[in-house]
Amino acid sequence: MTDSTPDPRLQRLVDQLGPGPVRTVEVIGFDEADVLVKIVDAGGGQDEIGRIPRHEVSLRRREHPSELFAIGQRLDAEETGRWDEGELHLSARACEIPPLRSFLLSREREQVVTGTVAGVHDFGVFVHVDGEPEGLCTGFIRVPDLTWSRIDHPAEAVETGQRVTGEVITAETRSGQVTLSLKALQEDPLIRCADQAGRVVTGTITKVVPFGVFVRLAPDLEGFLHLSEPTDEPVDTPGQLVHEGRQITVKVAGIDLERHRLRLCAADAAAGG
Repeated sequence: MTDSTPDPRLQRLVDQLGPGPVRTVEVIGFDEADVLVKIVDAGGGQDEIGRIPRHEVSLRRREHPSELFAIGQRLDAEETGRWDEGELHLSARACEIPPLRSFLLSREREQVVTGTVAGVHDFGVFVHVDGEPEGLCTGFIRVPDLTWSRIDHPAEAVETGQRVTGEVITAETRSGQVTLSLKALQEDPLIRCADQAGRVVTGTITKVVPFGVFVRLAPDLEGFLHLSEPTDEPVDTPGQLVHEGRQITVKVAGIDLERHRLRLCAADAAAGG
């Protein structure tokens, strides 16, 4: 289930990473680790000079692009924009593996795909997406896109070898990667309690932070109780009053579906509104 109001910042990033036109270029030199090229298919009878920045040279790691390209060599490269007084920049890595490029171009935003978890790490999850070229791993899931539940490590949500279904966020020819979201296909648990403001509930404290505590009200639903709420007595940290694992009765003070936030307050605040 896709958010009906996508973050405009994410949309701008998606537009920026979208594939550009492919040009045929000829290597004419090197500027440190950048590759200088002549646009072979430039119109108007006048040669146009472009640049392939070092990070756009190849998906393979090399000390210098001269290990990959020779003067006079022709290759395809994707336009990435004009910089430095209109100089055309290109990406050779976006066209380096034609089957990979074709696969990525066939993946569109919000398309639902399946795959197998290849690796689980602190920073995210790698996925072998069904249909990708053999020998490559194209899928990646950021930690916030795994689940609506708050987790401390991706291993709490998925494991290596697990089959998963996700929604495409981006398919980037320049990085050779499909960014996926499992969460996009899951119902936001806050929707189930959108009309529960003012209700008094009991939950378990899952984490104590300097400015308050997180309280789990359901397996996939947590709210936040601010430091000022547990007691009228002055305290420096919530740890002086509560600890993880403790049951606590609270009142649902407010629900923000847009920012996915559930705000809690002390249960005895119910009488005061």
